[in-house]
Amino acid sequence: MNVEDFRKYGKEVIDYICQYSSNIEERDVAPTLDPGYLKKLLPADAPQSPESFKDVLEDFEQKIMPGVVHWNHPKFFAYFPSGNSFPSVLGDMLSSAIGSIGFSWASCPAAAELETIVMNWYAKALGLPKAFISDAPGSTGGGALQGSASECVLVSLITARARAINELKGQTTVHDSVFLPNLIAYASREAHSCVEKATKMALVKLRIIDADVHGRMRVDLLKQAIQNDVNAGLTPFFVVATVGTTGGCAFDDITGIGQVCRQVSSIWLHVDGAYAGNSFILPEMRVFSAGLEYADSFNTNPNKLLLTNFDASALWVRDVMILKSALNVNPLYLRHEHMSGVDYRHYGIPLSRRFRALKLWFVFRIYGVMGLQEYIRNHMALAKKFEMLVRKDDRFEVRNDVHLGLVCFRMRTVDEPNHTLLAMINHSGKMHMTPAKFNGRYVIRFCVTYEHACEKDILDAWSQIKSFAEEILRDNQLEIRSAPASPEAERTSSEPAAPVAGKPPIKKKLTRTKSLRFSFTRSISREQYQNQSEHLGDGATPIFVVDPKTLQQNFQKAAEENERVNNIKNGTTANSNTKLKDISDVDTDEASN
Repeated sequence: MNVEDFRKYGKEVIDYICQYSSNIEERDVAPTLDPGYLKKLLPADAPQSPESFKDVLEDFEQKIMPGVVHWNHPKFFAYFPSGNSFPSVLGDMLSSAIGSIGFSWASCPAAAELETIVMNWYAKALGLPKAFISDAPGSTGGGALQGSASECVLVSLITARARAINELKGQTTVHDSVFLPNLIAYASREAHSCVEKATKMALVKLRIIDADVHGRMRVDLLKQAIQNDVNAGLTPFFVVATVGTTGGCAFDDITGIGQVCRQVSSIWLHVDGAYAGNSFILPEMRVFSAGLEYADSFNTNPNKLLLTNFDASALWVRDVMILKSALNVNPLYLRHEHMSGVDYRHYGIPLSRRFRALKLWFVFRIYGVMGLQEYIRNHMALAKKFEMLVRKDDRFEVRNDVHLGLVCFRMRTVDEPNHTLLAMINHSGKMHMTPAKFNGRYVIRFCVTYEHACEKDILDAWSQIKSFAEEILRDNQLEIRSAPASPEAERTSSEPAAPVAGKPPIKKKLTRTKSLRFSFTRSISREQYQNQSEHLGDGATPIFVVDPKTLQQNFQKAAEENERVNNIKNGTTANSNTKLKDISDVDTDEASN
């Protein structure tokens, strides 16, 4: 493809994108296909000869698009926003066209310097502490764009682990791995499952702290768990607080958590604000950012709530040198004469880095801070509208505190009818939602995600939800109210009592298999689902947490078995006194699991 071909076909793709965006409501939100659908439509081998762009684009529409979930659809209420926008797409196009691999200042000076500038703009717009802003007087901190919040959490944990091990080993030459069994991290039961994944990758223990009825980490239990572990000879080194949990958009008490962490010098406090951290761009939301001055690191995703397409996750640290020392690898072939420039390869896991700052720069310039504030406030207002509609109907309840764009609701029945309700919603193809387990109950997550969402989208969705619920409730009994009613449940004179208008939902036949599939319960057994309360309950498929005692016992058992087998091979007798060094761990009724 030459320049003129690209000019021609590029315009066609832009036209396609514009038509897609303008007419997206005509498409189903999500496919109802079965896995393997695409393999039946595409050849088994790549073409040997070139094919026409026209054929490729036609196949994209006819074969690829039927399997796409449309995250920017007005009726997409699942997960969190995907954060797309035209300015971001255009910025990303330029980044792709330039094709720079910005691992160092020398590899692309503009990419390195724009990232520094944009990260400081971003931090100031959110009202972050000056310690995170690299050009603030006396600051030793700064930020970098990572691929995802999961990556931010892992990078922060690895940095905290390196700092803790350096303090433990002192001037000794003992290998770092010797200290791993001594390290322990902490997170709320409502924290994202990426925290658990990070601790597994880092080979450290994770202790899960229960949440209160609002989904916030219980500071008293955190303090008790840390004290128990210190008494047991363990080293607390990493605590994750969350602002805007996945399950219910709860905001942990950062100040209370920070004050506890300050009492133990080995603890690194990370604040995960993947979704809700962006809301700090609103002055009225900064009540939830109180306590960030205690944090060693903070992350938030512009690709969730700041109209910047994936991938883009911002991570700030209080001390850049600690981060760089944990991740610094400096071979000769990557060195250059401008060592005073920022080399962002030392700020994360990958060496190669995309020019992510460009699209964020476009977004800030085209929307301005005020435009971004208006967008978020619209999401908040529409979520409050949906909350009001749910609370006004005695057959339903809202389970979370609605501060941003997420409402967790359910019918006041046992869980099974709510599974069916979600399955009917998703199987219709006209709306898309996801479940979570919040405060011990199965809930349906309704999140405002569309950039141009309006009240009609909310009213239409509620009308269809009620229609599905009426069909289910014919055969199911309501429970006594299990959540306190909000004052907003009282109907005001300006709100009509008439049913909400909207198109009737399309009723497709729902088999048992499809019911499990579309309620997101198909991949786990009933017993596993019921046991999900024992683990991080962010709505993802459960990942079972291994208790440290069980892990130690299994490890010892395996070691003894290996020794027994080796002794049989060598014709010797096993030494019954051979045991692993015991690392005591303390369980309490509430503080740990």
